[in-house]
Amino acid sequence: MGRVTERRRVIRIRDGAVSTRPDTLVAEEPLEIRVGGKPLAITMRTPGDDFALAAGFLVSEGVLASADELANIVYCAGATDGGTDGPDETGNGGGSNSYNVVDVRLADGVPVPDISLERHVYTTSSCGLCGKASLDAVRTTARWALDTSPDTPVRIDPETLSALPDRLRAAQRVFERTGGLHAAALFTTDGELLDVREDVGRHNAVDKIVGRALQQGRLPLSSSVLMVSGRASFELAQKAVMAGIPVLAAVSAPSSLAVDLAVETGLTLVGFLRGTSMNVYAGAHRIALDAAATTG
Repeated sequence: MGRVTERRRVIRIRDGAVSTRPDTLVAEEPLEIRVGGKPLAITMRTPGDDFALAAGFLVSEGVLASADELANIVYCAGATDGGTDGPDETGNGGGSNSYNVVDVRLADGVPVPDISLERHVYTTSSCGLCGKASLDAVRTTARWALDTSPDTPVRIDPETLSALPDRLRAAQRVFERTGGLHAAALFTTDGELLDVREDVGRHNAVDKIVGRALQQGRLPLSSSVLMVSGRASFELAQKAVMAGIPVLAAVSAPSSLAVDLAVETGLTLVGFLRGTSMNVYAGAHRIALDAAATTG
């Protein structure tokens, strides 16, 4: 859509010298997600992959788990500067299309989520505000159980993990121009890059990854590693679990609730992944460690 970046003129000061120049900024716009014509959520995102973002969001909310549960996703004529409303039930009317409103149509027989104040409170609390209630909600709504056996076939070498941040960084094309985007990438356990998405929000980047996988019929992502820039919040751990991803790695710290969720669900959670150093907070059975090196 060509709206990923925008140009702005700035005053640049370097070593006392003042000049004006154009600067490239990452775009940030709201996206309203509707289900069956009814508003469900609004997120601030970088435009692009909006249908995948909506699909991935509904995976993390336990609404979708496979491509055949999704009928279609369309852009709606959203509110414009003139304040016009969205389309009617036929999809017509509502002024010009802002491309900031999407409507998800579920397949016949797929339960429509409860669009209510109570559900909205739970959605916002997925950032880790309600503690035990969030852990219980993820555990009871996850479609796939992560393999918690010590004999699980999903294993990854520390050396492979160490290479992932640089591979993620090299794949961030828009970050190179703006310096203002987070990213999420999906890798094989051998370190092969499967997909990468950028967004102003890490959670949106993950939703775009998961949504694309759902659209391609690849869920659950049970043999994959999710690598994210920045920290690992409860919300990101939740999205990994809901997509069946067994390993989540981040370049910065996890939150305490993210660690709690990883322990509860069997998710392997790695933080402070920088160079050859990392902390394994949960699920160490998937890391191919030298037994002698783990003593002490």
